[in-house]
Amino acid sequence: MRPATAPDITRTAQLFHALSDETRIRILARLRDGERCVCELTEALDAAQSRLSFHLKTLKDAGLVTDRPDGRWTYYATAPDAREELARALELCC
Repeated sequence: MRPATAPDITRTAQLFHALSDETRIRILARLRDGERCVCELTEALDAAQSRLSFHLKTLKDAGLVTDRPDGRWTYYATAPDAREELARALELCC
């Protein structure tokens, strides 16, 4: 196993920050089964759209979700390499 570099540690902290909120974990759990419209997430999580937008931006900034606008709504999905990257982050520190 190679030693952790500063960029590895910084990236791991960014990922863990994105996972440090219960709402963000719930969002990721909902996206596990595929792409969801923000309107579906709002209803499923019983949360205001403005609150979800904040959390979705945090997840997107961390590279854990992608978004796709379609007309009036935006659809979110788990980023293609998110699971593998999270697994590597866990290996770095655990």
